[in-house]
Amino acid sequence: MMNLSGIKEHMPVVGSDGQQVGTVDRVEGNAIKLTKDAQGQHHWIPETWISHVDDKVHLNATAQHITQVWETHPPQAAGARPGEQPGRS
Repeated sequence: MMNLSGIKEHMPVVGSDGQQVGTVDRVEGNAIKLTKDAQGQHHWIPETWISHVDDKVHLNATAQHITQVWETHPPQAAGARPGEQPGRS
């Protein structure tokens, strides 16, 4: 389980390829809520998708993959399974 306490508002969130997928709005439960995108939509990143945190939140999949599978509702509401990784079922 990832310790989310080091994640701060406005931190960049990047895929494993270094491409930014968003910016942290806040931590909600076991997920990161991203600030609204160009379409005015929030997205959530479950903690299981986080590789590590330094000055950025690094994810364990590419930005392209993340943006294909991310949720527009908190993971608990979307039925995400604990330990689920992007692209795995």
